Amino acid sequence: MDLGIAGKKALVCASSKGLGRGCAEALAEAGVTLVMNARGAETLEAVAADIAGKYGVEVVAVAADVTTEEGRAKLLAAAGDVDILVTNAGGPPPGTWTDWSREDFIAALDANMLAPIALMQALVPHMQKQGWGRVVNITSQSVKAPIPVLGLSNSARAGLTGFVAGTSRQVAPDGVTINNLQPGIHATDRAVGLDAGVASAQGITPQAAKAQREATIPARRYGTAEEFGATCAFLCSQHAGFMVGQNILLDGGAVNATM
Repeated sequence: MDLGIAGKKALVCASSKGLGRGCAEALAEAGVTLVMNARGAETLEAVAADIAGKYGVEVVAVAADVTTEEGRAKLLAAAGDVDILVTNAGGPPPGTWTDWSREDFIAALDANMLAPIALMQALVPHMQKQGWGRVVNITSQSVKAPIPVLGLSNSARAGLTGFVAGTSRQVAPDGVTINNLQPGIHATDRAVGLDAGVASAQGITPQAAKAQREATIPARRYGTAEEFGATCAFLCSQHAGFMVGQNILLDGGAVNATM
């Protein structure tokens, strides 16, 4: 399917690996010019060069921490106006509700709620002015079905979801769509870390921890960054203009809900 977005310009956050890279690759394959962002310059630049060579599109790499005002300013100055924004950030560490301090919650909010909101506030007005734009926020299945050990993520991402629910309806008349992708467990570094935590807590191997988690997923496997990226690219396409303020689960059926 031709997504109809060749020649558009996208900013993809946290895109040097994992789900962010999957989104960047899918957009590049569709002919989209990329501004890629992550904190680690060396890995980011290597991945950006790989994607540019593979798909023949222009790719600009900007190493910056978007959870800080300085990092966002650097990124926005390099990116300029864009047609597509994909927000993404690694989740806060797991734990128990009695362990988290105010500072822990503030850090989670900065990364998983306030930074995406700030990027939207900076970039969506241009999209409105030109009469077309796409925003996709990578959140989590925990917004739909909270995960007890991920309370920091549950809280921050739910806040972002509430913001999008209202804002998406306000910008839709201008041809701008804002939607959220809610990933379940995918074969990324994040999954490796979570499996390692389970393995340590239960005294089993990481492989056994992974198999144990896969058994709870109806699809009986982890998702891939490639299929996640393809869904993101569709939401950014010309074909998704009637999807407004939606929360799309990509979890292999793990969340047991009718709606």
